Amino acid sequence: MLYLVGENLDRSRAHYQAETGKIVQLMRGIYVDAGADADVDVLRHSIRIARYLYPRAYLSAASAVLLAPTRDGRLFISGPRSQRTRIRTLEIIQNVAPEHPAVATAIIDDGMGEFHANVSSVRQRFLEGFRLRSEHAASIDEAMRADIARRLVDEYGTPKAAADALWALARENQWYREGEQAERYLLHTGAKIEIRNEAALDFIVAWHGTHIGHLLYDGFEWRWKPDEGFDLPLIQQRVPGQLPPFILSLLPEGWLERVLQENDERAVLRSGKRYMSNITISTKAADLDALPADILTCRLNDFKTDGIFTGTYAGPSRGDIEHSFEEKLARLYASADTPRLSGVQIKAPMFLGEDGKLVPSTGLPFTHILKPAGTSGFQALPVIEFLAMALGRHAGLDTPSTALVAMPDGMPPALIVERFDIRTSPDDKRRIALEDLCSVLDLPPEAKYDGTIERIARAVRPLSSEPEADLLLLLKRALFAWLVADGDMHLKNLALLKVAQPDTSSFETVRVAPLYDAVTTVVFPGLEHDRMALKINGKDNRLRRADFLRTAAIAGLTASAANQAIDAVLTRLRAGIDAVIIPDVPGIDQDITAKAEQMLRLCRERVDAFE
Repeated sequence: MLYLVGENLDRSRAHYQAETGKIVQLMRGIYVDAGADADVDVLRHSIRIARYLYPRAYLSAASAVLLAPTRDGRLFISGPRSQRTRIRTLEIIQNVAPEHPAVATAIIDDGMGEFHANVSSVRQRFLEGFRLRSEHAASIDEAMRADIARRLVDEYGTPKAAADALWALARENQWYREGEQAERYLLHTGAKIEIRNEAALDFIVAWHGTHIGHLLYDGFEWRWKPDEGFDLPLIQQRVPGQLPPFILSLLPEGWLERVLQENDERAVLRSGKRYMSNITISTKAADLDALPADILTCRLNDFKTDGIFTGTYAGPSRGDIEHSFEEKLARLYASADTPRLSGVQIKAPMFLGEDGKLVPSTGLPFTHILKPAGTSGFQALPVIEFLAMALGRHAGLDTPSTALVAMPDGMPPALIVERFDIRTSPDDKRRIALEDLCSVLDLPPEAKYDGTIERIARAVRPLSSEPEADLLLLLKRALFAWLVADGDMHLKNLALLKVAQPDTSSFETVRVAPLYDAVTTVVFPGLEHDRMALKINGKDNRLRRADFLRTAAIAGLTASAANQAIDAVLTRLRAGIDAVIIPDVPGIDQDITAKAEQMLRLCRERVDAFE
């Protein structure tokens, strides 16, 4: 409670209670209970305190509007002199009142009973907002000023009549400049030109074609604003001012980033509209509404035999002209309607039609990913990845459908991968998102090699809808990466697949995503001594069973469950290495065959040596 000497406490009793520790003096004549929160009491009774200290002053500026201090604890008054008084969290700021102030009376109740306080009239507080180099004027923000202007126009009938009434008060107090500014505001507010930063952007974000929020950029920082009613934890801005990590994880990197030649996040987002995880982004709602839905209406398994694509490839080709295949592929991305892909490897978004024709997905659903051969010793990359994915399937890991595609113009075969993060029919209403571990761990893409398997396990356990199964799967994935010498299983090549039903506020399932982007890296030039991308038990090489068991224990898995998972991978992978064959597809030369055989030989050696 607040005590004011002479109002609710006499001087002698105040001295006695202060001496006995029952009340605490804040300043001369002002006390609070010893056990009370003095900061709260001072703010709650700020107007009563100001009236007690300065009985000839009145509330002005923002405090006359709010009838309370501002959020930062400032109370504005006008009186005989300029001075500032600080009491704990309250700062009373007094400026010199005009000679003939227009003052009204307000009724205040601060919990200690009602009392009357003098405040600036509506006319005067409007003029106060235009004072030069005045902290009082600065306290009146644009919303307050607009509200006061509307109030004056309502009272006097027209902006001109309101301006005349203001001038009468301004002349009386010789506030000529304030009168001019107030009149200009009243008479020209409607025609005021809006000045905005042209660099500011408002991106509309849609998920499965439904608008879910706005990604705002004001020229300085980013702000994510979800639409009312969308409360799924899909896009979260964990660091104020920065792009949400989920959005950042969707942006192109590596080869495509170089192709687009955009120098910042704004330019990248403006250059495209379609992304993985069924996300579309544009500044125009009509553009989003016109984009095709990514629905898997035709399966790759219907157009492949023995791992070879049997449909018709109708994508970019090298041709007989001077442009390289890579340059032709880059032309696809000149269209903003071409889906953007993350990852450093060359990729192209494709659509597989019911007629078996594989075409670029510009203006069409994005259902499959084409991975053409690299250059400078990486021509075998599609074949090596195809074999790694086949081995993953044999090892018991969930993998998307893949096939090798014979390419035109004598090029090495490419790899086609079916998307697993999209709907499978027009009647499928699930909402699906794929979030890589960089995003989950709130790390930028360039930090994709900075994690550990143990850190991933700690992140997955509270998020997964089946944590025990997913932690075992994570253990299998790490073991598989070691056994096939995959030195590129980094945080962006591990992800969570999230599924939500319509009109729900939580994900129905959150599981570790199927295997993708697996490749035996050590068979390529410069990578002969490649190690694990993510450490396990503090090691990235010469891994043994004990390392995986120790990591399993940290993840909360039992030794028996971990041993069973390890044994299952070893047994099935050993059989898979013997069963897998290199598809007889045009374009595989001796070098590609040699690298494929080297890969299988290396995998067999690692499986046999594992203990």
